[in-house]
Amino acid sequence: MNGQTMLEELLLYLGQSLVNDPASVRVCSRAGENGIVVYEMRVDGAEMGRVIGKHGRIAKAIRSVMKAAANRTGQKIQVEIAE
Repeated sequence: MNGQTMLEELLLYLGQSLVNDPASVRVCSRAGENGIVVYEMRVDGAEMGRVIGKHGRIAKAIRSVMKAAANRTGQKIQVEIAE
């Protein structure tokens, strides 16, 4: 399993753990600028509050965990959360 696949699975796990309908969470990745890999997590609009959290605290925590995991694989990443 390569690092990118592992990080996609980690982001999917984190997202599914937060929402009421885990099947609605989708994760994809794409190449960004300057060698940065962009991971995008899509959730249902009704579940967005659960993923973002008050004042964005949960989203910030998700990004911190993902960056720490990416650092272990030597990747530079960015995490986006969308509807």
